[in-house]
Parts: sequence; C-alpha cells; structure tokens
Amino acid sequence: MQTGAQGRRALTDRLGRPGYRNYVLGVLFLCYVVKAMDRAVLSVLLESIRLEFRVTDTQLGLLGGIAYAVFYSTLGIPIAAWADRTSRRNVLALAVAVWSAMTAVCGLAVNFVTLLLARIGTAVGEAGGAPPSHSLISDYFPLDKRATALAIFSLGVPIGTMLGNVLGGWSNELYGWRAAFMIVGLPGVLVALIVRFTVIEPPRGYAEARPPGPSDGPAPGIREAFQMFWTRPSFLHLCLGAALHSLVWYAGSTFNAAFLMRSHGLTSGQAGSVLALLAVVAAAGIFLGGFLADRCSLRRGDRRWYLWVPGWATLLMVPLQFVAYLAPSLGPALFAFAPMYVLAAMFFGPSFATTQALAPLRLRSVAASLLLFTQALIGLGLGPLLVGVASDWLEPSSGVHSLRWGLVIVGLANLWAAAHYFLGARHLRRDLEATERMNSGR
Repeated sequence: MQTGAQGRRALTDRLGRPGYRNYVLGVLFLCYVVKAMDRAVLSVLLESIRLEFRVTDTQLGLLGGIAYAVFYSTLGIPIAAWADRTSRRNVLALAVAVWSAMTAVCGLAVNFVTLLLARIGTAVGEAGGAPPSHSLISDYFPLDKRATALAIFSLGVPIGTMLGNVLGGWSNELYGWRAAFMIVGLPGVLVALIVRFTVIEPPRGYAEARPPGPSDGPAPGIREAFQMFWTRPSFLHLCLGAALHSLVWYAGSTFNAAFLMRSHGLTSGQAGSVLALLAVVAAAGIFLGGFLADRCSLRRGDRRWYLWVPGWATLLMVPLQFVAYLAPSLGPALFAFAPMYVLAAMFFGPSFATTQALAPLRLRSVAASLLLFTQALIGLGLGPLLVGVASDWLEPSSGVHSLRWGLVIVGLANLWAAAHYFLGARHLRRDLEATERMNSGR
C-alpha cells in the first residue's frame, strides 16, 4: 500500500511526463471545441430563426450578443474565484456539462423569449470554461512554452466553429434548426465526463521555476485581485485591446453566415461550409500568433513581442475587412476573407499567455476571467448588437445589403484595439518583473 509521500511522488511523476501533459492539453482543447461549436451553431441558424419568429436584426444581435454576454461575463469572475480556491478540473467538468445540455435545450424553444432564456443558460455554463482551463495549462506548461500551448488550446475556436457551422448548417437544411441545436449540444456531456475522470488537478505553480508548496496560502479575495491588477497598466491595455478586437470578432462570427446568405445568395448549408473552411484558415492564425510571440520573444530577448504580435495583426486586417464585406461578388470577398481570418485569430495565444504571465500564482483563473469579462461584455455584448442596430438603420437605403455596411462600420474598432496593444507593450517588461518578484516571495 502506498504511503502519502509515495502517492505524491507517483502523482508528480505522472504530471511531469510530456505525454500526459500533452494529453491534458488535448482534453482541454476538446472542451474548447465543444464550447465553440455550441456558440457557432447559433450564427448559421439565425436566418431560419428570424423567419420563423419574425424578429429584426437588432433582436438577433441581442440574442447573440448583450443578453448572452451579461451573464457570461459577470458570472465568469466569481466562478473563476471559486476555481482558484478549489478543484479547477471539477469546475470545468460541471461547466461543460451545463453549457452542452443548455445548447440542446435551445432546440425546445417555442418562441424568441424561450430561446433567449435557453441561450442565457448556455452562457452560465460557458462562464466556467476558459478561466480554469487557462490556469491548468499554466500549471502544466512553463512560461517559454505557454503561448504555444495556449495557442494550441485556442485552436478549439476555429475547429469548433468549423464543426458548428457544418453540422448546424446542414442539420438545419435536413432536419430543421431545433434538431441542429440538439445534434451540436449533446456530445459535450461526454466530454465533461472525460474531464472529470481523466484529468489530474496539478499543484499551483507546478510549471514555474520555483515549485510552490502547500504553504502558499489561500487565494486573495476578488477585491484584492482587482486592486492588484489595477496596478498593471499592461494588463489594462491588454484587456481593452482584446475587448475591442473581440467586438469585431464576435460581430463577424454572429452575422457572417447571414451576410453570405443575403448578399451572395448562399443557403445555410453552403454558408456553413464556407465558414467552416475559413475556420480552418483561422486555425493557422491562432497557431501562428502563439508561435511568433514565443519565437520572437525568445530570439530577441524582448517579451514585448507578446503584445506587438497581436497589435500588428489587428491593425493589418482593417483594409481587408473593407474588401471582404464590400466586394460585389463572392470570389473577391473570399480572397480577402482568408488572410483576414488569419490576422484576426493571431491575438489568442499571445493575449492569453501574457495574462497568465502577469497574474500571481493564486490568481490565474481570476486573471483569465477578467480578460474574458472585458472581451465578453464589450466584444460579445456590443459587437453583434451594434451590427444589428446599424443594419436595421441602414435597411431603408441599402436594402438587403445593409448588413454588410454594419459589419464594415463596426470593423473600424480594430484601429482602437491595435492602439491599446501597442500602449500595453510600453509597460509590459516592468509589470512582468513585478509579478515575478511577487511569485518568488521577494
């Protein structure tokens, strides 16, 4: 029979194996795939929902935006604080089960209000997904591999988006939009069981140069966490940059399918297939962003590249947005969409890695939740809603093409986003040194 010391050594040996570390990353990636599927399926079903429930673009923006984002963002912080005090694995498993089940429940909606309530239930579950995942990855992967690991994890967004668009689009054509929600939602319950019974909860700070012990003490309260992060200008600019870029990201991810159907005459299945291919292209951008940030930072000895990479990518995609949405035919539009998707996705890995690097060991879930709070409230909350309002306002003069102009107008927020990334880079080295002193007890 193993003693306590022997059991701890066995646990440490297993945690230290590259194969198991990569397995955990794969499971967390699978969770993110399921989450992205559940979120993406709504966009490809919006036109069918609009026609059945006779709602406006503003209402569709509400459904995919602010009503969802308020619950997602506000619950994310207390759930993250709970994860910092207890088992992150168990919090994640519960969250996956809840959001998957509620996505399936969307298929039971009988009117717009019941569908809105079901999407709010999905938001409650998804609020507990990313923060514990980011914290777990940071305890499995050291700093010089963390951006790449988080970029690989973030590949779940385009892969899940691809699957959600394909399954949702064609299921809608074959069986209707209600069945599409159920087909996409139910597999996530199995993923929740995989997390609960195969992932080991690692010690806090396991991947750091200084392995912490059980005497590290309890996590600070939420108020103390806010006060600490307020003293990190680079973190504040990072949150604002990611939030403003997410405003453009979520506006497009919500309405791109409707745009392709209205302006270029595609069916829901065809639009879903096109967006699925573009999601694969975005996967290259996610990996490239993390890889470039790690590589440039290491080779040039300057960690500001973690904010310079997403800053330049966000800035360079602005002219491509005009071509993608204003091109008169599908061919030129897709020619611009492909590089636009690559650049749009490059912010994930560097932004998540910088957040974890700036956070003390016991506040990593809370740090992730604060970043996601601003992304959700500003990006997800306002992006789709602003596009919907602009589209309805322009509809009398632009007709069926009003949606493309709404997407172009909101897309200009990327200029503002890039400015915050560059401003944050000015303070990054000093703020990272302050966090490292805190983690080492100096």
